[in-house]
Amino acid sequence: MGKIVKDMRYTIYSPLDGQPCADHDRATGEGVQPEEYVLIKMKVIPPFPPKLKALEGKNVYLAAATLRPETMYGQTNCWVLPDGKYGAFEINETDVFIVTARSALNLAYQRLSRAPEKPTCLVELAGNDLIGLPLRSPLSFNEIIYALPMLTILTDKGTGIVTSVPSDSPDDYMALQDLITKPALRTKFGVKDEWILPFNVIPIINIPEFGDKSAEKVCLDLKIKSQNDKEKLSEAKRMTYLKGFTDGVMIVGEYDGRKVQEAKPLIKNKLLAEGSAVLYSEPEKKVMSRSGDECVVALTDQWYITYGETEWKQKAVKCLENMNTFSAETRNGFEHTLGWLNQWACSRSFGLGTRIPWDEQFLVESLSDSTLYMAYYTIAHLLQNGNMYGQEVSSVKPEEMTDEVWEHVFCDGPAPKSDISPALLSRMKQEFEYWYPFDIRVSGKDLIQNHLTFSIYNHTALVLEHHWPRGFRCNGHLMLNSEKMSKSTGNFRTLRQAIEEFSSDATRFALADAGDGMDDANFVFETANAAILRLTKEIAWMEEVVAAESSLRSGPPSTYADNVFASEINIAVKETEKSYNNFMFRDALKSGFYDLQLARDECRLSCGSAGMNRELLGRFMEVQTRLITPICPHYAEHVWQKILKKEGFAIKAGWPVAGTPDPTLRSANKYLQDSIVLMRKLLQKQESGSKKPKKGAAPPPAESKLTVGLIYVNEHYDGWKEQCLRVLQSNFDSQARSFAPDEEINEALKNCFIDRETNFKQVQKLCMPFIRFKKDEARNVGPQALNLKLPFGEIDVLEENLELIRRQLGLEHVEVLSAFDGAAHAKAGRHAPVLDKNPPSPGEPVAIFMSKEEFGAQN
Repeated sequence: MGKIVKDMRYTIYSPLDGQPCADHDRATGEGVQPEEYVLIKMKVIPPFPPKLKALEGKNVYLAAATLRPETMYGQTNCWVLPDGKYGAFEINETDVFIVTARSALNLAYQRLSRAPEKPTCLVELAGNDLIGLPLRSPLSFNEIIYALPMLTILTDKGTGIVTSVPSDSPDDYMALQDLITKPALRTKFGVKDEWILPFNVIPIINIPEFGDKSAEKVCLDLKIKSQNDKEKLSEAKRMTYLKGFTDGVMIVGEYDGRKVQEAKPLIKNKLLAEGSAVLYSEPEKKVMSRSGDECVVALTDQWYITYGETEWKQKAVKCLENMNTFSAETRNGFEHTLGWLNQWACSRSFGLGTRIPWDEQFLVESLSDSTLYMAYYTIAHLLQNGNMYGQEVSSVKPEEMTDEVWEHVFCDGPAPKSDISPALLSRMKQEFEYWYPFDIRVSGKDLIQNHLTFSIYNHTALVLEHHWPRGFRCNGHLMLNSEKMSKSTGNFRTLRQAIEEFSSDATRFALADAGDGMDDANFVFETANAAILRLTKEIAWMEEVVAAESSLRSGPPSTYADNVFASEINIAVKETEKSYNNFMFRDALKSGFYDLQLARDECRLSCGSAGMNRELLGRFMEVQTRLITPICPHYAEHVWQKILKKEGFAIKAGWPVAGTPDPTLRSANKYLQDSIVLMRKLLQKQESGSKKPKKGAAPPPAESKLTVGLIYVNEHYDGWKEQCLRVLQSNFDSQARSFAPDEEINEALKNCFIDRETNFKQVQKLCMPFIRFKKDEARNVGPQALNLKLPFGEIDVLEENLELIRRQLGLEHVEVLSAFDGAAHAKAGRHAPVLDKNPPSPGEPVAIFMSKEEFGAQN
């Protein structure tokens, strides 16, 4: 198929292990790739200073790593770190590079060292030893430039030697300005005036909005004061670098007039062809192998899989488009990986693994291995006589599983000439076709950037399209009590230890509660212990209910509380099923256990002395048991058989049947419960606001106690609120859940009020907060947020639950009144101004409380 090639490639490499260091071999730096630089050879002009005398007779270069070879025309100097540690390393018999030891080690593994894989340092140097060196640099318009001090160079990136192009690099521009404008700084590092003052900024690239001296302009615009202003310099680079590459135009050199992105590779190739530069790679970030050494980038001769090939990549993208990834974050991860993934080194020299059949000196590296093993699983029992460990002798010999046999079984190829019986071949093919394509594979998020994407690629290359994968569900790692699991710190538990400490069901409960999706899950001991108590308490409660069954209210569910509870059970069934299907176990636990018990407790409170309905409680216990079975199977089986006295097993009982959920009833009940909470707070505030007796004085008389509640309701938005909602309705896109521009909404509002209100600005002050609130609500819940009334009758809901309101608030008498009823308004008596100041609106009733005597006197 031509998908695997052998070639020289740059790869992350462990010098200690003596082989490439793939992601699974790394202690840190997973996903880090080689980063390629162009190493500019800036020749040191003789005579050499005393520190470099040992290098006489050789070509000595300060080797600067750059990602922007097209800017070399504008060099005014070279930068070194004054207190940095450098060395003069032999590259070959004639050439010496002055770089850091770290970069020299990388060079040695890239065949740029006289002794392969062993950098030879001829002279150890400090940055101060290099200041003032005269240099001849390729492409520079200045025949001679000098090495100067820069205080912000990082020696863990590149070579520690930096070219200076102040026209296009904000860092270079500010460092140069510091030396030009600060004589004391020049004196400190022994910089002579002739090394710096004659050199001016050289325009080389024109960038729209920034001109031909982009670094100078952006530094002045951002008011950057020095090379140490790191945050502003980072912002300056962010503003100019990408735009310079995409929109910049060369204004010098042989590629004058061409866009930077066109000229860059041409200039790079020119430098390499002339021998003025070499390619150099190093890890994008620090990588530590599991053996404990820092990795380098090596140029190795090994086997590569040609991921990223155009036609193959298109197939992989098509496969992903039709897959269920269960979260946008997972899909984004795969899309990003498909965007950058290129040839991947699939071989290693030693370790665990399978020998590459055509080149047995190599093994298949772990991430490249087993990307299609799911297909093997479908026929493994036939090849291993049903023994999953392969301990049985099979009737099929390994050598009989030829390419033609695999092609026939997995790829619908022609029947092979084989000693395997046609019946067995037919059965293998049937097994594969029955199980494939797989609907879901569950794995860790760290494998998206390699192993799982390889699996997509390899399936598209080897099997027919209708057998491509249908879904990957990726999860995060597991933490223990909000900290990383670690044997060294003792924050560690094996599965067996957790089961022995908490029981299997409590462990499963805490794992389900630990979290879903790509975030790291957090197994908390407190949750596992709480699960033991909660499940035990629930068993005790169900035993009491079953024992007292005869005393429960009989007959079909009939009250408002019954209807709400029945609806909540139906909602729990639907939502929990959806969560399980999406492998969102925490959400399933919430809707199928926590929320369901909350609905049960709320119903029990609402029913009061009348008691709960027997039929409804029986359904609740049965449904809750079925919903929790996937998470707590042992608990569920105990409840199912010992308490509910059901036949068979809960795991075989099937998913409970649910009626159509009533979202309006849920909204109505939320309105009721929220209103009771608000009224209770208001009552407490009104009671505490009464004049308290002084210390030692008698308490207020009982007749002053607030025992009467008047609840005023306005079920329909009116006045300016109605006009605002009508304007918002006509300017809302329900599909996109977005509004027209604010200017259009303001103009529509103005037209509504122009004939009715003399002061539109005053009305506008009232409208704006209300409009902002309603816009946010509509974006979240949809167009129903803009309706002029709620989807249920507020007065009906409150009146149907007067007994509950009385009981919850501790009142003797409660009335629900319309805010538009004049007689009802009069009942408020001296409290009427409250209604005028804060009039009720849909979803926001207003309650007034008074004593029985006050109510009787004015009514």
